[in-house]
Amino acid sequence: MGRLKRPPALAVGQRIRFDGQMRGVLDITAQAAVLEDDQAPHRVVALIDLFEAADFEVLFQPERMPMPPTGLLETFPPDAVKQALWWEKHILEVLHRLPPDAEPGTPPRPGYGSGSSVTSRQRVKAAELTALGHEVKPSTVGLRRRRYQEDGLVGLADHRPVRKRKEFGSVPEPVVDAMRQAIKEGVDTSTRNGAYLIWRTGEILRERGGEPVELPSRRTLYRLVAKLTAGTHATGSAVTRRSRAHGAAAPFGELTVSAPGEVMQIDSTPLDVMVRLDNGVVGKVELTGMIDVASRTLSAAVLRPSTKSVDASVLLARTVTPELMRPGWVDVLKMSRSVLPHRRLLTLDERLEHAAAKPVIVPEMIVCDHGKVFISRNFRASCRFLEIDFQPTHKGSPFEKGHIEKMLGSVATMFAQFLPGHTGRNTDRRGRHPEQENLWSLPELQDLLDEWIIAHWQNRPHEGLRDPDHPGRLFTPNQKYAALVEACGYVPVALSGQDYIELLPAAWRAVNTYGIRINNRTYDSPELGPMRRRDSGITAKRGLWEIHRDPYDVSRVWVRDHRAGGGWVQATWKYLNRAPVPFGDLAWDHVSHQLPKATEEELADAVAALLTRAHAGPDQPAAKKSRKTKPAKGDHRVAARTKATVRATAAAPPLPKPQHEPSPEEPAEDEETLAEVIPLGLFDPLEDPWKRL
Repeated sequence: MGRLKRPPALAVGQRIRFDGQMRGVLDITAQAAVLEDDQAPHRVVALIDLFEAADFEVLFQPERMPMPPTGLLETFPPDAVKQALWWEKHILEVLHRLPPDAEPGTPPRPGYGSGSSVTSRQRVKAAELTALGHEVKPSTVGLRRRRYQEDGLVGLADHRPVRKRKEFGSVPEPVVDAMRQAIKEGVDTSTRNGAYLIWRTGEILRERGGEPVELPSRRTLYRLVAKLTAGTHATGSAVTRRSRAHGAAAPFGELTVSAPGEVMQIDSTPLDVMVRLDNGVVGKVELTGMIDVASRTLSAAVLRPSTKSVDASVLLARTVTPELMRPGWVDVLKMSRSVLPHRRLLTLDERLEHAAAKPVIVPEMIVCDHGKVFISRNFRASCRFLEIDFQPTHKGSPFEKGHIEKMLGSVATMFAQFLPGHTGRNTDRRGRHPEQENLWSLPELQDLLDEWIIAHWQNRPHEGLRDPDHPGRLFTPNQKYAALVEACGYVPVALSGQDYIELLPAAWRAVNTYGIRINNRTYDSPELGPMRRRDSGITAKRGLWEIHRDPYDVSRVWVRDHRAGGGWVQATWKYLNRAPVPFGDLAWDHVSHQLPKATEEELADAVAALLTRAHAGPDQPAAKKSRKTKPAKGDHRVAARTKATVRATAAAPPLPKPQHEPSPEEPAEDEETLAEVIPLGLFDPLEDPWKRL
């Protein structure tokens, strides 16, 4: 058995060595092979004698031809395909001696028998077709046979109807190259039309010198401009043109992430909505957001008139902090009623007891662009403090943080356009007088955005969250997070009051007898007594004291006591009681019930109610103010943009209750009983956060 071997395979066209000669294989049957011979037209040799010959050898075998491009048949006209099918049955009979529709056991027709060669069968087929009225020569049949063996049925079709034309017709190649250079020169310049590109093409040809090139007709050049500028916006938007020209040259890659927070992206953009700032001044705001690549969770979003480095630090704090339920939010937005594993997470992080249905994600890497806000020293220090890898993209490469870019565009189309005062993304899309609509204030708009993120974005199926095994199924960000957290785990990271203060920007001031002076505001506290008119001991800062402040909270500042171990001393604005601003922790329901999970209908109703309420705008007072009391925009714009960003500060503490408080009078029949007013407490970042739960 070990000496048995498979006989060599022979095919028509091979060259072999047999009986001292190099012979070509003309034909092969089940028992014999037809070989070339020097002394006769051909020689028939039995296969068993051929294979047992001592000098038998297959010299070389022709390379296997590639699969014929049968899909190209769809580009041919029906008549050409019909003609190719007609030729195919005749060529198959020449190759195999039998037509393709012959019954098993049918003998070959005369001239197609076993003793006939391919050449003789071609002559027989040509005579047969000529007798039927088709003027065909044997060489034509041989040409068709070779085409069929190389390209299959496509080789038998008439290629004239689908003959490829030149990409730019008869336009000379130097003209095409010159116009491409003209288009490339205009990437970073102002937009010009096709007439300029044609003129610049002629100038480039003259600058190059050499043999003169005749320009085609004006109409041909305009057609060339249309072909070369397709998709480049060479005569359109300059912003889009630069974005297309400086985009990725290589195919877009896919960043593999398998855990929430592994890669997060941050960016800011103007929000296409007019808002009502302080004193009725109307302006626009910027949206700064952070998205998790693994789950597409919009972990935090902040609205500010102008984004500062502290806003990026605020996003970090909001990302690792649960979003608490607020008054007016429906119960369907609670985490306990969402798809998130609330019960299991609650055993790890007690802060989630009254949280809304948005995941808490701790970033491991943050990707951002080279904006001054994100590459600032303050934001880099915040990332180092939280042990987050800071990864800026290459300059002019917004595609490297495409997830946050797409998210910011989605906020504009799915949220901003439903609001009053929508401006569109540019002046071409702006309506008449959007500033005269019923606009929201900045704090109100921030609350609406937070509610929309929880109600809509976190429960919306995302195109980038498809099941690999079932591509037709989409996941929501909350569903994706719930699946990933089961495999990756959850580690709560709670920022303490000390951490919060360390993230704030620092300033250096002297502590005088009247307190500390910052931006024309005086801050004082009894605890500043040992520091008044004293040197801090920091020689590099000329003895000044380190003060941390929140740019959006003017109510208080914190002074580091360098003389007493580096602790923090809080100083309050001197006129806070005289000019109070709402501030404090929003009240929420402390009773936690494991309610049934929210259904799709409940979520849809919540989103619909939110968009309806947002589109209607804020409630207007019954009496309109006189036009004379309207402030001038030019005089108050700076103050309005500053005050609008002041984070809610609390009113003055309630006065002590008198010893003999008169009993309340019974309300009249036509009067309604007013609810008890419960003042909100002051926010203290140094307070233990677990006491409020």
